[in-house]
Amino acid sequence: MKLNEIQDLIKFVAKSGVSEVELETKEIKIVIKTPAAGKGKMDAPVLMQAPVMQTAQPMVQQPLVQQVQQTQNPVVENTTPVAPKNNGADESKYVIIKSPMIGTFYRSAGPDKPAFVNVGDDIGEGSPVCIIEAMKLFNEIESDVKGKIVKVLATDASPVEYDQPLFMIDPA
Repeated sequence: MKLNEIQDLIKFVAKSGVSEVELETKEIKIVIKTPAAGKGKMDAPVLMQAPVMQTAQPMVQQPLVQQVQQTQNPVVENTTPVAPKNNGADESKYVIIKSPMIGTFYRSAGPDKPAFVNVGDDIGEGSPVCIIEAMKLFNEIESDVKGKIVKVLATDASPVEYDQPLFMIDPA
C-alpha cells in the first residue's frame, strides 16, 4: 500500500465519523482508531501498522501521522467556499450543498445516463443531486433543501474534498 493511499484512508476515516477501521493485506495490517462520537476529541486518528508476515518492511509510526496532519490543514483551508461572481447579484440567499465525504464526484449514475440535476432544475428536499464514489462505494447525495439549481460548482468525475461546495441552490 502506498503512502498516499494510507493518507487518503486516514482522511476518509477522520471525516466519516467511523470510530475504527481495520485493513489487512498479504503484506501489512492497518488499524485506524478515532474516538467514538461524544467521547472526547483527538487531534488525529491513531494509525497502527504491523507486518503480517515476518519481513523486513518498516513500520509506519508517528511521523506519518504528523505528515498527514500537515497535509490536511492546507487542504481544508483551500476548500473554503469562495462566492463566485454573478454580476452583482446577492448570493447570500443561496444555499450551498457540500460534499459530506472525500471521493470522486459524478453528476450521473453512469456514463450513458443523464445528469441527476442541471442548472435551472427544480429539486425537492431529499432529491438525489449527485453520486460520490469513496473506496469503491457509490454514495447518492441528496438535497437538504427545496429550490432551484443555480450553479454546479464541481466538475464531473473529479476528486472532491470533505465539505467542498458542489451545488448552489436558490431555496424556494
